[in-house]
Amino acid sequence: MSVLDNWGQWKDFLGSRLDQAQNEGMNNSVISDVAYQVGDYLAKNVDPKNEQERVLADLWSVADQQEQHAIANLMVKLVQNNGGSN
Repeated sequence: MSVLDNWGQWKDFLGSRLDQAQNEGMNNSVISDVAYQVGDYLAKNVDPKNEQERVLADLWSVADQQEQHAIANLMVKLVQNNGGSN
């Protein structure tokens, strides 16, 4: 089973990667840029596996680049504040 199959597992995965990046001294600007790159890659190359991912993919598809950065930043904020809570 892929980490993308379950929204809670996906948030846990993102949260642990975020913790790792911060522990290694990655600053928020770099984290934001990486989040954008991951979001863009997923939107272009990975079919959504659940309803939440479908909503994000749909939003990403209609957003301009600035709005996509905002979506990526919100995902970072989500996992910082909520971790894996569903």
